[in-house]
Amino acid sequence: MSESNGVLAGRTILITGAGSGIGKATCLLAAEQGAYVVAADIKAQDETLAEIQAAGGSGEAHELDVTDGAAWERVVESVLASRGRVDGLANVAGIVSASDALTTQNDAGWDRITGVDLKGPYLGMRTVISHMLEAGGGKIVNVASTAGLIGMPNVVAYSASKGGVIAMSRQVAIEYAAQNIRVNVVAPGVTQTPMLGDITEELLAQVSAATPAGILGKPEDVGSAIVFFLSPGSDFVTGQVLAVDGGWTAQ
Repeated sequence: MSESNGVLAGRTILITGAGSGIGKATCLLAAEQGAYVVAADIKAQDETLAEIQAAGGSGEAHELDVTDGAAWERVVESVLASRGRVDGLANVAGIVSASDALTTQNDAGWDRITGVDLKGPYLGMRTVISHMLEAGGGKIVNVASTAGLIGMPNVVAYSASKGGVIAMSRQVAIEYAAQNIRVNVVAPGVTQTPMLGDITEELLAQVSAATPAGILGKPEDVGSAIVFFLSPGSDFVTGQVLAVDGGWTAQ
């Protein structure tokens, strides 16, 4: 890894959810492509940074509650002090609930899920965009879900949040397109991350069989798509949603 090599060479990229799953995979892939990675999460972000540095990459780690606007300001100001700019933001942090059906979800559960999954990306974009405008542009990638594209059972707050992320991303993409800010969305299908929780092997096998590709996604599959949207190769792409789902939503 080197900041002088790769499609993200020399770019400072802030990635939330960096402690595990898709966020961690994105951090490692971005570092491989030369990015200075700002690994942000409420836990395990230091371990991710240690892996990056052990492989020869560079970056810094910050504890971040994505639902806290003041925390966002502190992290971004710290990065600006050390690097002078934020070239890219990947809003990956997200949560799900085992009981998220319309009739079983409660107000606290709704607020918790929408707080992380929808308010988090909103606060992240709100915090970095003014600095990106001053710097002449930037790239933002928000992670939604296929649950934001099609109907799925037992995910009412999650679906609402991810659908909101898609709509919000398109709005911001259009509002700032002329200022050289690109905003895109990656919508993963079922991916092998800690978010799967206690799902049984039998159920996972059924999901795999129902996916046209016949497999579950890996965090690196989604991370690679995020890295593309952060790279110069996506300079003429904004307001788009890329489903990384093995063909699930094409059925």
